Amino acid sequence: MALVELTIVGSEMEADMLCGELRANGIECMYQATGLVANQFGSAVASATFGAGVPTAVLVDERDLDRARALLPRG
Repeated sequence: MALVELTIVGSEMEADMLCGELRANGIECMYQATGLVANQFGSAVASATFGAGVPTAVLVDERDLDRARALLPRG
């Protein structure tokens, strides 16, 4: 299984909600903090230290990428 980035959202809470929608549609996913803060401190430390407001990457298996993209909110 190779994980690829589906999208980056503004917070861990938003990533968790998106993953809930993906899982409800049979797509496994995970998320991790990203950006400068995560690069300096690591994803887990960034989330714990700086709260849920850290930009967060949502990752899916590359085989599910097209189906996952179809479920992304339009806007």
